[in-house]
Amino acid sequence: QVWQIPENGLSQPLTEPVVVLEGHSKRVGIITWHPTARNVLLSAGCDNVVLIWNVGTAEELYRLDGLHPDLIYSVSWSRDGSRFCTACKDKSVRVIDPRRGTVVAEKERAHEGARPMRAIFLADGKIFTTGFSRMSERQLALWDTESLEEPMGLQELDSSNGALLPFYDPDTNVVYVCGKGDSSIRYFEITEEPPYIHFLNTFTSKEPQRGMGWMPKRGLDVSKCEIARWARGHGGRGEGPPGPARTFRDPLCSPGRFYKLHERKCEPIIMTVPRK
Repeated sequence: QVWQIPENGLSQPLTEPVVVLEGHSKRVGIITWHPTARNVLLSAGCDNVVLIWNVGTAEELYRLDGLHPDLIYSVSWSRDGSRFCTACKDKSVRVIDPRRGTVVAEKERAHEGARPMRAIFLADGKIFTTGFSRMSERQLALWDTESLEEPMGLQELDSSNGALLPFYDPDTNVVYVCGKGDSSIRYFEITEEPPYIHFLNTFTSKEPQRGMGWMPKRGLDVSKCEIARWARGHGGRGEGPPGPARTFRDPLCSPGRFYKLHERKCEPIIMTVPRK
């Protein structure tokens, strides 16, 4: 179901969706908007099928069936929307051309571990993945889609159990990595020079997180040098009113301040760049 939130916000509960899209035979676990085309939505379900929709007409544009033999963990569009990459339970990362309905590049066993992995497209066409090693150590890897034989960079983080969720900011070329069940957010800068993946810093909190989401860039206060705002879901009861803003000046990208809401169990986090 697709819902339309009024420009002035909600004044009463919404009861009718704008459109209902029906096409999957099992539960849908992934939805993502096309980065450049209006009203184009991708959905992936537990039926291992990827569907691309015209939301304006409720029309099914493309049905990509038979490309994934197992559960799809993640889907990420390229910046121009011509391709998307997927991470699958069979440990493969695939680059797919939706118009042709074909796999144009594939890396089998991108991460050797049996636990969930994720893959996201970066601005320059490279792919950033998170997963587990054969010894169950959590890993980060950077891949060149022109040659997926070996990763450009590979880092091992720790041996925690939670799957790593990557979030990419193309404006700063920073990848934020959040682990399910962790109480921290690590962030890395991606560059053209080896070792390509550069650790910046870690944001830590008291409560283990259950999920993450971030606000569109139009919601940032650029006068305060904000580069990202997060909503971090956790199971805690919340804390009292926030104290003075916490500011860190090393490294360049750093958390500026945070607070927790009582009823919603949601912790907003603001990333700022200190003024020189």
